[in-house]
Amino acid sequence: MFDACMKQLPLIAILRGITPAEIVPVGKALYEAGFRLIEIPLNSPEPLESIRLLSAELGNDCLIGAGTVLTERQVADVAFAGGKLIVSPNANPAVIRATKAAGLISAPGVATPSEGFAALEAGADSLKLFPAEQLGPAVVKAWRAVFPKETALLPVGGITPDNMDVYVQAGANGFGLGSAIYKPGMTPEDVSRSAHAFANGWKALIGQ
Repeated sequence: MFDACMKQLPLIAILRGITPAEIVPVGKALYEAGFRLIEIPLNSPEPLESIRLLSAELGNDCLIGAGTVLTERQVADVAFAGGKLIVSPNANPAVIRATKAAGLISAPGVATPSEGFAALEAGADSLKLFPAEQLGPAVVKAWRAVFPKETALLPVGGITPDNMDVYVQAGANGFGLGSAIYKPGMTPEDVSRSAHAFANGWKALIGQ
């Protein structure tokens, strides 16, 4: 399912701070714009309830999961709530292995090639390049030269519709999008506008 969602639109919407009361209408706005990868960070209010609600609503067509996952117990909690995607700011091999053992998709955060290769060895499905502001397109290009071509490199941090192109040219396969697509206080209509801007920007980059 991860490959199918990436093919549809390789952008992960990161909904940090969202509440259960907001999650379904915001999730539907993202879905309508073409998003199929949605992350609810665990430091949001009642994140497991939001994951449960959105998984019940969109889980057949979308990969819904959690971000800021730091422990094996949290992986189990997310799986119980119906989440299928585990995103972390770091690359903890124990968390990656627990994710794969539970049949979930693993996207750990890495900032060096050593971390990246160790994450892949532990079973990671893709690599979250974090923070993208620190790494930059030149680093992405260097990584692309040494990592397996099938490895999805997903910069996260400071990505906008206007700067995706330099990362894609360097070899990025997609992105994680945070406050540029959602921050607390935004309405579903606000999210729809930002989601369409990113989706249209991606389609323009790949010639669709």
